[in-house]
Amino acid sequence: MSDRTRRARDGAAKADGRPAEPPAGERIADWADSRLGIYGLAKANMRKIFPDHWSFMLGEICLYSFLILILTGVYLTLFFEPSAAEVVYHGSYEPLKGVLMTRAFESTVEISTEVRGGLLIRQIHHWAALVFVAAMLVHMMRVFFTGAYRKPREINWLFGWTLLMLGLITGLTGYSLPDDLLSGTGIRFAQGAILSVPVVGSYLSFFLFGGEFPGTDIIPRLYSVHILLLPGIMLGLVVAHLILVFVHKHTQFAGPGRTERNVVGAPFLPVYIAKAGGFFFLVFGVLAIMGAVATINPVWVIGPYRPDLVGTGAQPDWYLGFSEGLIRVMPAWEIDAFGHTLQLGVFIPFSLFPLVMAAIAVYPFVEAWITGDKREHHIAERPRNNPTRTGLGVAWLSLYGVCLIGGGNDIVATHFHLSINAITWFVRIGILVVPVLAFVVTRRICLGLQRRDRDVVLHGRESGTIKRLPHGEYVEVHTPLTPGELYTRTAHEQPPAIELGPTVDANGVRRRVRPADRLRARLSRGLYGPDAHIPKPTAEEHRALQGGDHH
Repeated sequence: MSDRTRRARDGAAKADGRPAEPPAGERIADWADSRLGIYGLAKANMRKIFPDHWSFMLGEICLYSFLILILTGVYLTLFFEPSAAEVVYHGSYEPLKGVLMTRAFESTVEISTEVRGGLLIRQIHHWAALVFVAAMLVHMMRVFFTGAYRKPREINWLFGWTLLMLGLITGLTGYSLPDDLLSGTGIRFAQGAILSVPVVGSYLSFFLFGGEFPGTDIIPRLYSVHILLLPGIMLGLVVAHLILVFVHKHTQFAGPGRTERNVVGAPFLPVYIAKAGGFFFLVFGVLAIMGAVATINPVWVIGPYRPDLVGTGAQPDWYLGFSEGLIRVMPAWEIDAFGHTLQLGVFIPFSLFPLVMAAIAVYPFVEAWITGDKREHHIAERPRNNPTRTGLGVAWLSLYGVCLIGGGNDIVATHFHLSINAITWFVRIGILVVPVLAFVVTRRICLGLQRRDRDVVLHGRESGTIKRLPHGEYVEVHTPLTPGELYTRTAHEQPPAIELGPTVDANGVRRRVRPADRLRARLSRGLYGPDAHIPKPTAEEHRALQGGDHH
């Protein structure tokens, strides 16, 4: 029995002196609390403080889009039939009457044309999938650029990365289910990539498709994976991710009164939960409007899949454009070795995609090894204060953008009246050049912003007021920053780079330095060397300048 219930019971008594019976609802709550411990858990966590910043809403968009995907997906499973059996269409959509198609495609057309609200739910589901992956990517970039993945959040970073990868695969399996000409071309593309795997590629393809492409097993298998396996794993990861967010709390940006040991913000109940509930309905409303007014994946126009046909403009959803762009721009390179033909023009870019994604997954651990920092970090960094990390993030995004152009080279060529060969060569060169340029430019921009912060801290903000000095010179009066603004611009750390020290001691004996230590020192200079930051102003410099005439 909880203390609250006991005090209420002892405080109330009947006229004859016996304790009063609690209401039925209170007895049920007391019964549940004695077995589940809900009251103590809620008392400890419902008033938990969460920092308030607009960028935290990106993670909420991921969560709400995922919930909307589940709700709309349950509705669609009531009408979709995942069968590759061939039928002749005799439905209400006249242009397709008499056309041979699979039952999967026929049921998709029926959902779109005959089921009440079916087309709207289909389009909300598809838009929610696109928004879900986009929000995950932007959310992870926010975490990356602010260093919010540092200890103790490395495991949560891996959870988020796994959710992103599973989201990509779930999207691939989902838009392949209708068996229209576009999705069928995508499956054919995936099958070609699988066949490029040396030695075992053909076996993998036969196992996946149940025989020769396209077979009759792929749609039911994709359906089971799409509605059961992947959503179940993702739901478990989402719960684990939220639990760790609750345990570790959100990072907060530097500001007055904010330290590594406290949290400044609003309580989870009732403020945060009320805002979250309203935001959920806002996201749902926006997706409903998008589904109602913006047509996406009109399968009745595209038509059913036929292995002997492919349409111009066959490109994947944007989140898989990276992988297809790599394959489209790779030269047709193949070699014969040991009696096997190796399709390196497909296999090499097919392997690069997971390698690049794996580098993103392990980056927090690599950075922790380079810096040797074992402290907990709950204050988020401004991206400008870590130019190398910010440059790497922008370089990756630019690489993705170039590969996305390659993945839709036919669309770019037809819409902008360009040569597809010119686009292909631009992408081939851009893959090597654009990320390097993006890194250099971003790093210089970050250093420029650091110089600006230093000048504003030392000299104040320009006021627009012109003052004439006694000797006749005209100067602009600068307004000093408030203590809070000064703290925000100078609270970041600037750790020194790791130095190997002398390799020869005083007695002339050479000290052995491991290659790993040399690599660590070199990478540390890239992250925290003298060229990686502008020294922030000291308190003495600020007092010396602010004590004068602000000239």
